[in-house]
Amino acid sequence: MSPEEIEAYFTRNDKTFAFARWGRPIAPIVFGVEDETLGLVKAAINAVTTLANHSTSETDPELGSNLMFFFFRDWKELHDVPKLDHILPELSPLTLKLEKGQANQYRFFRFDEAGGIKACFIFIRMDEHLNAVSGKTLCLSQIVQSILLWSDVTFQDASPLAILPNGETILRPEIGALIRAAYDPALAVYSNQPSHALRLFARMQTQIAL
Repeated sequence: MSPEEIEAYFTRNDKTFAFARWGRPIAPIVFGVEDETLGLVKAAINAVTTLANHSTSETDPELGSNLMFFFFRDWKELHDVPKLDHILPELSPLTLKLEKGQANQYRFFRFDEAGGIKACFIFIRMDEHLNAVSGKTLCLSQIVQSILLWSDVTFQDASPLAILPNGETILRPEIGALIRAAYDPALAVYSNQPSHALRLFARMQTQIAL
């Protein structure tokens, strides 16, 4: 992966560059699923945080939980979630926009004073397309897309996952290498400078050398 390709992963549709990783342990909670799916979410979180050498926690001292999953069938259901409008102040116009666009997922991030990810709220509307995806694939994809602040256009045309000939779903090796590099302790948790892509590239080269 070239520095230019890395830069593209964090360059938004308005051409601004924004990189951020989690600045605290991840404390997840999941709503709207059965125990089987809950186990898949936990397994995906463990796999990706282990890859990133990042930690998880039972609770966040400030928020209680800082990675929240909401699974549902209709965007209107979000209006019935207590105090969700405190998390998403523009809840009504947002759900109307998502419903009109027939969106089946939405992620909302909050950031700490250093610019690192403080919390992420993941909303998944289980339409016919997502119902056709295996639970393992769906959960792994969501965690990968939440471990970093990717560009808003990243993964629109290509999934971060790959399917092996035996049917097993895995994280694409180059995406895994980029995630590992992004969590190098020597790097800042946040950057709005495109030159940060060069630092990520250098860390990825170190992985190759090792």
